[in-house]
Amino acid sequence: MIKIAKFIDNVFEKFALVSLVALVLVVTTQVMTRKLFNFVFFWSEEVTLLLLAWFALMAIAIGFRESIHLGIDSFTNLFPKMVNKMLDKVISVSIFAFGLYLVIQGWDFTVLMFESTLPATKLPSSVTYLAMPITGIMTCGYAILQFFNIDTSRYKDLEEGL
Repeated sequence: MIKIAKFIDNVFEKFALVSLVALVLVVTTQVMTRKLFNFVFFWSEEVTLLLLAWFALMAIAIGFRESIHLGIDSFTNLFPKMVNKMLDKVISVSIFAFGLYLVIQGWDFTVLMFESTLPATKLPSSVTYLAMPITGIMTCGYAILQFFNIDTSRYKDLEEGL
């Protein structure tokens, strides 16, 4: 079970990285062709927005996995450890609720937009919204694991504040 979860997590992260690299390549190509040849590929803006939506949403889940979401440690460090442990549980439940919201609303948007198509690529508009429920599922999974004090961080050696 753990191997399957790690495989899914790995695929999720690799897809986010590939979408970021593709985003940079498409935007670079778009800028270069516009400046050098006064020409822009008709699909480049649409693909850029699609990749940006996917990367941004997936990065949210990865941020929750690594526990790099916004926190006010200077304030919470004033509380006793027991209060901080309770706050961690409240945070995990809140993150789970946010993930559940993404799953429900994202699925509704995906189904609603299935009939319409994007003008340049002719892809269903639902492709854009499909990132929401996928991100929600991953976020809920990370929140459940963190609620039960299972460390989901994959990059433990990174220094904070770089």
